[in-house]
Amino acid sequence: MKSAQYQGNKTIAVGESQAIAPGDNEVRLDVGFCGICGTDIHIFHGAMDARVANPQILGHEASATVAEIGAGVNNVAVGDRVAVRPLKFGQPADFDKGFAHVGKNLKFIGIDLPGGMQSSWTVPDYTLHKLPDALSLEHGAMIEPAAVACHDVRMGEVVSGETCVVIGGGPIGLLIALVAKEKGARVILSEVNQTRLDLAQSLGLEVVNPVNTDVPEKVAELTHGKMADCVFEVSGSAPGVEVMTELPNVRGRIVMVAIHPQPKPVNLFKFFWSEIRMIGARLYQEEDFDEAIALAAAGKLHLDKLITQVNPIEDVQKTFEMIDANPDGIKYLIQCS
Repeated sequence: MKSAQYQGNKTIAVGESQAIAPGDNEVRLDVGFCGICGTDIHIFHGAMDARVANPQILGHEASATVAEIGAGVNNVAVGDRVAVRPLKFGQPADFDKGFAHVGKNLKFIGIDLPGGMQSSWTVPDYTLHKLPDALSLEHGAMIEPAAVACHDVRMGEVVSGETCVVIGGGPIGLLIALVAKEKGARVILSEVNQTRLDLAQSLGLEVVNPVNTDVPEKVAELTHGKMADCVFEVSGSAPGVEVMTELPNVRGRIVMVAIHPQPKPVNLFKFFWSEIRMIGARLYQEEDFDEAIALAAAGKLHLDKLITQVNPIEDVQKTFEMIDANPDGIKYLIQCS
């Protein structure tokens, strides 16, 4: 059995995966596939060395088959196919107000704890969501990022008939756009990469390239001046932050999806003038996984088109390097079985 272990210095080594017998309310999984997330790339680049142990088994976008269950487990059985919600809830704090998914003592499995890029993985039973027969394990590995998108759209309170602008057309941006579209919203995607724009168009989305088009002017033209009811900042870029306040209409919403580790200038006057709201959106809750699974099983998320490549775990180092070298790619999966 094998595992992908971050060693530091842009190195992911293939090591042994130890089968850990499940304790009470734990489940041991035979991992099928694990997606590579933007966070994994940040770890690969050394940007999270202060947080991530070395060596650390990476990966949190995983699908698996239940191999063994511990005492007290009754939500899954051996042989069930599952997606993993990789959150280890810590001791509740008054600060949390009951929202354990962003609680003070939350540990993220695959960052703070060993992740799913390994053949055998033991996790708490509450992290597991059964996959229907309609979903392959490859598509099951896409449920975690799809749940992020479902949470973001839910936090943005998107309803049918609204106009949404998504800034950034990577995996999460595309999934947000598709989820919002399924809610009945009109979606305009802003992205600088033409290959990703072409993909978005093939998925039925309206697109704009800020490299050669003024995005606020284009949104005004497309909406006859109404502008956007909800804007999702997914690019993580300074230009994305700059343009996001130019797009909402009166009492519109801005959902901050991307991680901005350094402060960036924000036009606060726009919030005052039009009573705009900005909403932070981080991770997901149980209901977001349920919605993601339902949408994926119904074929609404076009997961086949979002998976760029599937590689064996032996090629994990090469795959991370490939992602660095190929900005056109969307989602790379590692086969862990």
